Amino acid sequence: MSDVENTIIVGSGPAGYTAALYTSRANLSPLVVEGFAWGGLLQQTTDVENYPGFPEGIIGPELMSKLREQAERFGATLLTDQAEKVQLADEPGGIHSVWVGDTEHRARTVILAMGAEHKKLGIPGEEELSGRGVSYCATCDAAFFRDAQTIIVGGGDSAMEEAIFLSKFASKVTVVHRRAEFRASKIMLERAREQENIELLTPYTVERFEPGESGALSTAKLLNTETGEQREIPITGAFIAVGHEPQSSLVAGQIELDENGYVRVDGRSTRTNRPGVFAAGDLVDHTYRQAITAAGSGCQAALDAEWYLRDTPEVPTPEGMPVGDLAEAQWAPAQDGR
Repeated sequence: MSDVENTIIVGSGPAGYTAALYTSRANLSPLVVEGFAWGGLLQQTTDVENYPGFPEGIIGPELMSKLREQAERFGATLLTDQAEKVQLADEPGGIHSVWVGDTEHRARTVILAMGAEHKKLGIPGEEELSGRGVSYCATCDAAFFRDAQTIIVGGGDSAMEEAIFLSKFASKVTVVHRRAEFRASKIMLERAREQENIELLTPYTVERFEPGESGALSTAKLLNTETGEQREIPITGAFIAVGHEPQSSLVAGQIELDENGYVRVDGRSTRTNRPGVFAAGDLVDHTYRQAITAAGSGCQAALDAEWYLRDTPEVPTPEGMPVGDLAEAQWAPAQDGR
């Protein structure tokens, strides 16, 4: 069992590393359980051109390495391992426990930043061509497909939003949906139909993606779910828009979740229903899901945790000894990254 930390951050990515940066600069010496696949979804992304401060763009893994190094520079302790269990205290000032293997780590505050994963089709070629034509974010990658033949796979509002955004760049966007009727709202369907270069194709599923001679995506093979008809579409870009899965199973039953598994927070804060437990990034956000918004919420979570530590009396340990001494954890005067 370790000493009591001021803050444990579970997860990495833009939210986790930004929370680590801010809590480190506040002299809180956070412990970051960053997971084996540290860096989150941006580790699976090639060029990132919409993150401020990089006018020439930056590849996803390099961006995450820079965020990671910056947090470590100011004193964050990084543990490249998986959190397997948590026990969250009920009362203000209580001590929370996070287990990594057989080791229990304790802290006065916990910031949850486990993120969300793209739902995948699970078809041949999808994994192999990810980053080579197959993408999960048109907002992120549409500019790389100017004048290209593309498809969107999905049938909800998110798929329509992705298609409309992609249509500003691609020469053609075919929205492929497995059912005859779309789940998207009427207004979103109408907006998609108004775009001359968007075609709505139902009821088809994508059976496989195939590469061309260059090794990049060149063909989508489709199957009509009613007639069994097979069809091939030549494409260089495919965007999967069938939803996200928040990685909230670690705290299920202890933290309040919404109907889709996202962590609920109090208003515009990052406070959860457990005192001293905060949540940030894609674990909370099912609307924007951008690196910059995740980083912003990581900053919020760090500040919320810092204020909680400042304002909440300590609860003695079962042995009767006080924990979480903040004598050397006063708020650093440099704010807003300055």
